[in-house]
Order: sequence, then C-alpha cells, then structure tokens
Amino acid sequence: MRRELSVVHESWPLASPFRIARGVKFAADVVVVQIREGAACGRGEAVPYARYGESIDSVLAQIRSIAAQLVAGMERDALQDALPPGAARNAVDCALWDLASRTSGRPVSARLGEGPLPPVASALTVAIDTPEAMRAAAATLGAASLIKVKVDAEDPEAQLRAVRAGAPGARLIVDPNESWTLDILQAMQPVLLETRVELVEQPLPAEQDEALEGFVPACPICADESCRIAADLPALQRRYQAVNIKLDKAGGLSEARVLLHEARARGMQVMCGCMVCTSLGIAPAFHIARHADVVDLDGPLWLAQDRPGGVRLEDGLLRPPDLWGEPA
Repeated sequence: MRRELSVVHESWPLASPFRIARGVKFAADVVVVQIREGAACGRGEAVPYARYGESIDSVLAQIRSIAAQLVAGMERDALQDALPPGAARNAVDCALWDLASRTSGRPVSARLGEGPLPPVASALTVAIDTPEAMRAAAATLGAASLIKVKVDAEDPEAQLRAVRAGAPGARLIVDPNESWTLDILQAMQPVLLETRVELVEQPLPAEQDEALEGFVPACPICADESCRIAADLPALQRRYQAVNIKLDKAGGLSEARVLLHEARARGMQVMCGCMVCTSLGIAPAFHIARHADVVDLDGPLWLAQDRPGGVRLEDGLLRPPDLWGEPA
C-alpha cells in the first residue's frame, strides 16, 4: 500500500526561559513526521541539534530527500543506511515504529517483548540563573527525588551549593554542557563530594575529552555530546563511566536500543535524556528509560502547553504519554 508523508516544523513556547552554558531557549522548535498508510498514521518528533550542525531547514531537507523511498515503503532497517544519526533519522525512525504498532495492532512494548511502560523517576532541571534564583527554583521542586543542575564555568560552585541549599534532600546530577576545563573539573571534586552529587554530565568539550583518560573522579562522569551511537563506545569507555542516550543524537529508537545494550555489555551506567520537546518527542525514549540508571525526560514540563495525552508528573514519577506506540 502506498503511503502519504507529511513533514512540518512546529514551535512550542516555553513557560519560562531554559538557560544552559551554550545559550537560552524560549521555545521548543521541533520537526514532526507523519507517515500514513491507509487508516493508520505513525508520528515521530525530533529536535535539530545546533551542536552537531543541524537546523530546522537541514533536518527538513534530509527527510524530504528520502520522501520517495518512504512513500514507497522504506522500513527501519533501510533507514539506518539512508540517513546519518541525528534528528532527521530520529523523527522518521520513531514514526515508523509508531506506524508498525498501529498497523499490527500491537503496542511497541509488546513488539519489544516487554510489558506496559512503567512510570519513571525523572530528573527535574534547574536552569542557569543567579545563585539566589537557582536556590529558589530548587525549593519550588518540593519533594523531587532527582534534580539536574545546569551550570557554566563562571561560578559553578556557587550555583551548585545554591541548589543543594534549596533542595537539601534531593539527589543531584550536574551538567556543565561542555563548559568546563580540566582545571575546573579538578577543582570541583571536593565540592561534588560535599554537595553529594551523583553524576557529572559532559564537563569538557567533546573534542577535548581525551584529557579524562586516567582521571579518577569523585563521582561518575557521563558522556553526552561525546556519545551518539554504539560505535563511539570503545573510546568513551576509557574516559567515562556512563553514557547519556538521547534519541535525537542516536537517530531514533532503533539505534538507541543498540547503544543501550552495548553500553551495558561494557559495564557502563546508562542515562536516558532528551531535548526540550513535546511529549511526542520523549514517548519513544521511555522504552530506553525503563532500563536506565538515571532518567532525564522532563523536556515537555518546560512547555507552556504540551500535546493532549502528554506526560504527567504525579507523586514524583513521570508517567508515559498515551499518544505514541499504541494501536489506534
């Protein structure tokens, strides 16, 4: 049966600015793919990542370059060779997973040989601001069990101590987004211990992370920007203790599952993360999150308004959305 393809750009305003070391976001700009086959329609969402040279226009162009193959019936295996890892392949890959669920009448979890998706304890993010504002933001998170602290190179100690003061009982992870040097990382080791930080994400620029070889950290260091696909793992294993799996980096649920299994086989911890997106963007990631040591899927919680049927934060747990991967 011949398919119909739709590829569009959508912009979803945020409830408040999202500041990290690389800049600030005021909206989630996403690319949405819909593949219709008869009465069934599969959807996938992705966020172009400027860090890897992606833009809305480049991702739209990549997807449209394989439109004829998709309409003619291209499936996930062929897609892995047709597009490189990244947002374009993620949107299409997830749309094909969703379509297969709807045409087969079986949810994605069943197709993977697993039970229904459970809720997960996701990190809630405190974005970069003044230390006073970051302390107040942490305090508003109430009984959050896990907080992710965005920091930069200006005064990460003050930022981190402020969040710890605002949330004395929460577990903390810290994300400098490549903004630190090795000297800053070394100087922060006692602070990480004192503030009971459990994980540091990508402290150094990916192009300089060879400096981590032989470094003994106070807490595990997690590769984010340095880690995209399973083929990256041999080098990363010498530098990091954990990897952050994001579908937008890996190029979809298909490659993310390979990365998950390879990381586990190498004895590495696994974090499951996301971009700032709608619930359609993180719905497939729940199939990775259920196996992860650390989950960071709060992207849709930054939106002024999410899609109908989106995630719900209840009793400290993020409940999976019901808008993807289920039969109609």
